[in-house]
Amino acid sequence: MRSRNLRLTAIHSFFRYAAFEAPTHAAQIQRVLAIPSKRFTRTQVHFITRAEVKALLAVPDQRTWFGRRDHAFLLVAAQTGLRQSEMSGLTRNDLVLGPGAHVRVIGKGRKERCVPLAKATVAVLKTWFREPTRGDGQVLFPNLRGTPLSADAVHYLLLRHVRTASKTCPSLAGKRVTVHVLRHTMALDLLQGGVDRSVIALWLGHESVETTQIYLEATLAMKQKALEKAEPLMTKFVRYCPGDQLLGFLNSL
Repeated sequence: MRSRNLRLTAIHSFFRYAAFEAPTHAAQIQRVLAIPSKRFTRTQVHFITRAEVKALLAVPDQRTWFGRRDHAFLLVAAQTGLRQSEMSGLTRNDLVLGPGAHVRVIGKGRKERCVPLAKATVAVLKTWFREPTRGDGQVLFPNLRGTPLSADAVHYLLLRHVRTASKTCPSLAGKRVTVHVLRHTMALDLLQGGVDRSVIALWLGHESVETTQIYLEATLAMKQKALEKAEPLMTKFVRYCPGDQLLGFLNSL
């Protein structure tokens, strides 16, 4: 349904342009522009807990080159909330690891944004920068040949590490963890930490602040589940009976 709406948005955009270029076909153009979008049920945001993130980060064997790469990749993804395509496209030149450490990314719509890096992330990346480069040395998280990780490679990387992490963190068993799930997890952490929705929208590169509404709804759903688990208060209604002194005072008015 979403794909249908995206195609319709593109068609609407073209016909709005056509309305200026071919006004003689205005009637037909207006019929096309009047086609409404289909409503769809928004799926619940999937995320993992902070304990599950820590368990996942502890899995890669940092005695090997692949383990150090995977650990750095997972840490950056979990801390920045970058999309998978943004993560795979990162180069060493996109990082600033000095004062005001951040990563520059070109997101959807060719829009550039800067995402701050935590001290722990900077420390891991500085260590990773000392690794021998592969290929032309520009790709931040390369494969064995020095080229960017493909979508399949990232999927396999996460699948393998989640399976291993589930042995020490059983709640991860059966969960489908993707880079986008890590993105949702980071956004929820920011929202629960009191960060304004407009800041989260800028952080994630959302076109509109309203897009972050899904995280607000997810947070409210989490609170509702917690409330349902809480023991209900067995309060008993008691009718208030004023004393003689209060009644005497009121009668004297």
